Amino acid sequence: MASKNWTREELILAFNLYLKIEFSKTHKGNPKVIELSNIIDRTPSAVGMRLGNFASVDPYHQQRGVTGLRNGIKQVQPIWDDFFNNQEDLIFESERILAEKENITLEDKYNSLFSDIKDLKGETKIRAVKTRVNQSVFREIILTNYRSKCAITGINIPDLLYASHIIPWSKNEKERLNPENGICLSALYDRSFDKGYLSFSDNYKVLLSSKLKEKSNTEYYSKYFASIENTTLIKPIKYYPSKLFLEYHRDEIFDKNKHTP
Repeated sequence: MASKNWTREELILAFNLYLKIEFSKTHKGNPKVIELSNIIDRTPSAVGMRLGNFASVDPYHQQRGVTGLRNGIKQVQPIWDDFFNNQEDLIFESERILAEKENITLEDKYNSLFSDIKDLKGETKIRAVKTRVNQSVFREIILTNYRSKCAITGINIPDLLYASHIIPWSKNEKERLNPENGICLSALYDRSFDKGYLSFSDNYKVLLSSKLKEKSNTEYYSKYFASIENTTLIKPIKYYPSKLFLEYHRDEIFDKNKHTP
């Protein structure tokens, strides 16, 4: 008997999973692959094949010469294109569909994210919920991309890690969820990066601001900053920080703080 065609919803859920797990783990034995196969009533092998299809249209793998599974390209290419043309809507839609399949509301599933916005109403609340959900997914994508390790120190305690935006969330809606706009950093360096006290060169080396170097005679500078200057960012699995985005950070954020740290 011929297999049934995949629906758009099923393809979106497969893409959602593709973004969240390492390529080496997209096989039928991965518990997350099995979990999704149960949700959409497909075999783990079928889900694994769809993940391979997404790898075949992923520019990262194309540049490496990895072809993935090309037979299903025509089905997955529109989903990939939708993501890069309208990231926020597709990510949120994928999470909404997933929650619906799991028989839970988004608000219940992400309850811990909404405690401070529970009293909001109407469109304001809808926008806030969408933002929180998308930020949570972005964090998951970025931590996966760096194997849940700080890209500077290698700290691998997820509770201490942040998905640091290179171009801030508020400055570029189109690139908010682009994996190339995120770096996994631990708390101190996330804050330092956000406030412009450190940045990265085009060859991914740590740069320290002149304002920070004014504190070079302090113990904390020696302990937490001097040792990382000019060190190279730990390599991500797949999506490297965009050099255009890093240039923006150096031009618009880095070393722009006028206050003494």
